[in-house]
Amino acid sequence: MNDMERYCVQDGVTILEGIESIDRSDAGFSVVVDPGGKVKGVLTDGDIRRALLAGYQLDSPLMPHVHTEFLSVSQEATRVEVLDLMQARKIRHVPVIGSSGELKRIHLLSSIIGSNDLPNWAVIMAGGKGTRLRPLTEHLPKPMIKVAGRPILERLILHLVGHGVKRIFLSVNYMSDMIEDHFKDGADFGCSIEYLREDEPLGTGGSLSLLPELPSDPILVMNGDLVMQVNLERMLQFHHEGGYSATMGVKPYHHEVPFGCVETNKGKIISIREKPSIDRLINAGVYAISSEVLKAIPKAFYPITELFQQTVEKGGSCGAFVIDEDWMDVGRMDDLNKAQGH
Repeated sequence: MNDMERYCVQDGVTILEGIESIDRSDAGFSVVVDPGGKVKGVLTDGDIRRALLAGYQLDSPLMPHVHTEFLSVSQEATRVEVLDLMQARKIRHVPVIGSSGELKRIHLLSSIIGSNDLPNWAVIMAGGKGTRLRPLTEHLPKPMIKVAGRPILERLILHLVGHGVKRIFLSVNYMSDMIEDHFKDGADFGCSIEYLREDEPLGTGGSLSLLPELPSDPILVMNGDLVMQVNLERMLQFHHEGGYSATMGVKPYHHEVPFGCVETNKGKIISIREKPSIDRLINAGVYAISSEVLKAIPKAFYPITELFQQTVEKGGSCGAFVIDEDWMDVGRMDDLNKAQGH
């Protein structure tokens, strides 16, 4: 029996056979299909309980108790989109339906059948006080501010899980209890969440010294105030293929100066440029860092940019991964308002 068959039951069976199917799936549900393999509905253990409490017998037909209207996704749906749907609708499983109505795959909150999980861990910096966002952050940690109805930090976690990251560390300090109460151990978000508790602020790099052990694979690190759709698998591939000790995600930044700019030398005008534009690559707050570099991080306040600078000074190689996807730092009120559509 393959994975798909384990989750399926025929539409002409009895309630007893439905119970056996749910027990076999070990996930609390089954997908009901017709003899041709087309999906007819979804059956949960709750449906079975309600049927038995209503007086139906074990040899009664199953189909009247099946949900024939159910949530499903197409084969084109990404892991991130599916996880977002699961969280929004408070469900733990979604069938993938083909163009002819046949079952193709099943997405589970805990795992996605047929998809590979990444061995890489991730650390999200969620301990800042968010002083630039006051008064919003006087009673709420910055990463828990909502954008489009969902906390920023939750969006980041779902993005990581959607790319196959299963072990996530949250570096916390300011109002950490609110963050820990919301995410707990991560089971409801399809991952394992552990907490790096900063007694004193350690900066964007220093908190990495609190990891319980060194990872065997490069670790993803990101700021907790980002709204983004960065392709993390592609970033890790770039890091690996370049042989870099540390990789920084960078975003193209274009700025048009609204004035004429004058270049001088000892009071003499050399040139005048009318409303010039400036193009730069800026630090996007997303990083891939190899294990050997993590060893050098002190248990003290330490900006992660210092890690890159010291790596280069010691002869190490650091990469700049250009982010083409949507990305926004919402650490300032103007940017947060843009992200919230204000």
